Amino acid sequence: MIRSLSYLLLTTLLLQSCAGSHQLPDAGTASRLAPDYHELGMWAAHPWKKDPSDSTPRPYITNRKDTMVDVFFIHPTTYTQDDAVANKPYTTQYWNASVLDAALNSKTDESSILNQASPFNVYRVFAPRYRQAHIHSFSLPDSIAGPFFDTAYADVKNAFEYYLEHFNQGRPFIIASHSQGTLHAGRLIKEMIEEKPLQQQMVAAYIIGLAVPVSYFKSLPLCDSPDGTGCFVSWRTYKKGYEPQRVLAEKEPSHVVNPISWRTDKDWVSRKEQKGAVLYRFNKPKASNVGAGIHGNVLWSDKPRFFGNLFFTQKNYHIGDINLFWKDIRDNVDLRVEAYRAKRSQ
Repeated sequence: MIRSLSYLLLTTLLLQSCAGSHQLPDAGTASRLAPDYHELGMWAAHPWKKDPSDSTPRPYITNRKDTMVDVFFIHPTTYTQDDAVANKPYTTQYWNASVLDAALNSKTDESSILNQASPFNVYRVFAPRYRQAHIHSFSLPDSIAGPFFDTAYADVKNAFEYYLEHFNQGRPFIIASHSQGTLHAGRLIKEMIEEKPLQQQMVAAYIIGLAVPVSYFKSLPLCDSPDGTGCFVSWRTYKKGYEPQRVLAEKEPSHVVNPISWRTDKDWVSRKEQKGAVLYRFNKPKASNVGAGIHGNVLWSDKPRFFGNLFFTQKNYHIGDINLFWKDIRDNVDLRVEAYRAKRSQ
């Protein structure tokens, strides 16, 4: 899967999700050991504890809870502090985050888990902490960065295996991810789900924020309808009319689904059909906020509407890939779960 330069957008002020910083733990300590997923603290989100993924914008609060479907969510890069790797050797000791870094965990929870895992919280959400690769790893040659991403992926895979053994109990599940999380989600699906027995349990995969080349999966199909199951959706969001050079330079077409219509055609879908974006104020989502349409390898979006957006000049909406379509995603998950159950009952 293409590791695009999506990390550049983590400085965007579109959302509340990137506030805060963290301290690098002392090198050479046990802080870099692989997480033990028997420990509840090694899960950023888990049904057995109260965490930010349980939050729902006030207008969307419902008492409905479906404990018979699970969501395995893989968060994006939050290990972004320049000082953590500046002038440091290229080793996992420095270039992979510690899962014991309390400040970094808090940053992850208050950004990604709150804003990006919460659309799925009608169902049981599992989101592992993992030794994520530093954001600057994306700009390094694969020969250098490979071990950093391999270390992160090893944790994600171990967490998924632990989840399957101890919590799944045959339940249908959804894979969801963003950015670096999607890098690992794609690899996980290829190794453990695609063309394996587990594929029958996967309702759908929401693997968002990185390019998914058309040749990436062997047989797992792209969801081309709102109620498709056993398939995946993906998109990368940019302001309408903007196409960065790095996207133009991509050598292979990428899969893109429009998260308002949930279709793959090129038709522009107006703001009126968009169900709800969650921007600066979590409890005040805004419906009819952006329209969207597929353009080449990316999703084009209207400029988001919020107070002060006159001064918002960013054209890469990477950090809003999920927030801009929060309610659209939430409702679509319900539709796919319903369709999955209907198929299985036939």
